Amino acid sequence: MEQFTFKTAINASRERVWGILFGKTTYPIWAAIFSEGSDAETDWKKGSRALFLDSSSGKGMVSKIEESIPYSYLGIIHLGMYDNGVEDFDSEEVKKWSGATENYILTNKNGETELTIDMSITAEFKDYFEQTWPKALAKIKELAEQP
Repeated sequence: MEQFTFKTAINASRERVWGILFGKTTYPIWAAIFSEGSDAETDWKKGSRALFLDSSSGKGMVSKIEESIPYSYLGIIHLGMYDNGVEDFDSEEVKKWSGATENYILTNKNGETELTIDMSITAEFKDYFEQTWPKALAKIKELAEQP
C-alpha cells in the first residue's frame, strides 16, 4: 500500500469542521460522494469499533478508531469487510488491504482550518481515491462554510 495525502483549507473553525466530518447527520452527506447511502456506526472514540456501511447493500467495512483527539486528529484502521451481518477478516480479498489507515488531521493555518486526509491505498483503488477525495473535500468545505 502507498500513503496518499489530500488537503483543503476551510474557512471555519476546527470544531465546526470536526462536527461536519463526524456528525450523525452530516457524515452521510459528504460520504455519499464515495457511495450513495454511506453511513458510519461508531461513537468516534479511541478504541471503538466502526462499521462503515452502504445502507442500500448492507455491505461495508469493519474498522477501529485508533486515536481520537477532538478537533485535531482521528485515526482509523480498516480491518475487514461486512456483508449483511457477516464479518470477514480472513479472505484473500480482505488481506490485500487489511491494516489500511485513514487519518483526519485538522490544524489552524492562516485563520482557516486545514483538513488533511492521510491514508494508505492499494494500487487497485489509487485512481478512485485520487478522483473522489477532492470531490469529498469540496463537499466538506461547502458544508462547513455554510452559515
